[in-house]
Amino acid sequence: MARPFEGIRIIDITHVLAGPFAAYQLALMGADVIKVEDPNDPDQSRDSGTDNDLNHALMGTGFLTQGSNKRAISLNLKTPEGREILKKLVATADVLVENYRPGAFEALGLGYEDLRKINPKLIYASFSAFGQGGPKRERTAYDHVIQSTSGIMAMTGTPEANPIKIGAPAIDYATGTMGAYALSAALFQRERTGQGQRIDMAMLDVAMILMASHVTGYLRNGKHPKPSGNRTGHATSMAYQTADGHVMLGASNLRQQRRLWTVLERPDMIKRTNDERDADHDREEATLREIMLTRTAAEWEEWLQARHVPASRVRTMGEALADPQIASRAVLHRHDSAPGINGSFSVPVAAFKFAHDGPRVDRPPPMFGQHNDEILGELGYSKDQIAGFRTAKII
Repeated sequence: MARPFEGIRIIDITHVLAGPFAAYQLALMGADVIKVEDPNDPDQSRDSGTDNDLNHALMGTGFLTQGSNKRAISLNLKTPEGREILKKLVATADVLVENYRPGAFEALGLGYEDLRKINPKLIYASFSAFGQGGPKRERTAYDHVIQSTSGIMAMTGTPEANPIKIGAPAIDYATGTMGAYALSAALFQRERTGQGQRIDMAMLDVAMILMASHVTGYLRNGKHPKPSGNRTGHATSMAYQTADGHVMLGASNLRQQRRLWTVLERPDMIKRTNDERDADHDREEATLREIMLTRTAAEWEEWLQARHVPASRVRTMGEALADPQIASRAVLHRHDSAPGINGSFSVPVAAFKFAHDGPRVDRPPPMFGQHNDEILGELGYSKDQIAGFRTAKII
């Protein structure tokens, strides 16, 4: 068997995180992803990350994260020649993904209605902060701005310290993941109908989905979710200080809280209903605070997990990545070398596994414009024509 998207060509005209991550997920599944960048304005993620030398080489860790398996060309879409080259690419493609300001591509004659005339089966996906319609369609934003807009920041933190943004750009990566799902669904739909599709992805929409149960709750009773830090509605399912750090307990349901109190030899604390737990929350919390101080976080994790009570010590990223469980899941890929990079580096792959022919890294992230000659040659341009494009700064 072949991977699901082998033979599918994706034109990736996106930058930063959400759009590139969506295309990356399909590249892992075999798609031929061609990353298009302005020769005068490379993808912002190429100059972002934890290694300044890589940033200066336009191979920043922000780009490396989602660049594997892609080919890269530089193309000035503000020129008629650049737009003509893109249209030739579109004629060979199955998908086009872009994440520029809504209306920008239409103004260049590269909108969905323009390009579907060239390729009626084209799936055209637009990623933006607020969507292609609505009163905020022309506003721009990044992950942390959407966190502020959506209400996620307001519910994050503690009663004393809030609002606080989430540490990772979770909305960006969730938008990329949701975008990969939308693209997959559109490709499957096309297999049945033979028709192309227009996809409108908005980061704000994804942020609302990430708060789904909170949204439902608010719309039902008008109560805003409050920032509670590591404290939750159930005392048996929250974080506690131990002898050397914090442990997160996860005895969430009635059965688990019964098990927790039983193994802690406190059967008097077992509750029959969640109402009883709510009424006794403060006493349960005080009791657990005292008990949890008697062992280290690692000791509690091992002891409770051995007794089928969900629990984990709070780890740093370094500790989490060193966990043998991560190595067993093949969620990371190590590149021993890559053009433009000294030494090895590792990147996340996908958050799932197939029994066969699943997500896989085949090639390292490309340097800026690395495949100009290769891809333009595939479109039938001669070496002299390509040299002319380069001189005219079209590529």
